[in-house]
Amino acid sequence: MRLSARVDYALRAAAELAVAGSRPVTAVQLAEAQQIPPKFLENILGQLRRSGLIRSQRGPEGGYWLARQPEQISLADIIRAIDGPLLGVRGERPEHVGYEGAARPLQEVWIALRASERSILEQVRLSHIASGELPEAVRKLTEDPAAWESPSLI
Repeated sequence: MRLSARVDYALRAAAELAVAGSRPVTAVQLAEAQQIPPKFLENILGQLRRSGLIRSQRGPEGGYWLARQPEQISLADIIRAIDGPLLGVRGERPEHVGYEGAARPLQEVWIALRASERSILEQVRLSHIASGELPEAVRKLTEDPAAWESPSLI
């Protein structure tokens, strides 16, 4: 799975908003806190606002804040708001991709991969990120030293 820079920035900004609670945070404050290019962040915040995940208010007392409680917003919600479905194959959902012959089982692999991604990304909420206390299942996966290693390209 590859996460775009847009998704990475959106998740980081949302984590800052989760920590801020109901207090509005300006785009400049978010950009500075996470070292995100401000103009790029403004566009991302607009997408999150249009998706209903954050709210905004203009003016001297303005800024951005979460539209729901952090425990009600999953990482999957944010990823979908920015980049669309969690897994696509040639721009299609895996259930709409078919293969013939020896490649036929690939569709099931893509479905299983999406289910695996969902099991983590829908389980982890902004409240977990803000508190630093990840769900047990996620922590267990990261305890495996092999999880931290990159596979050899040779």
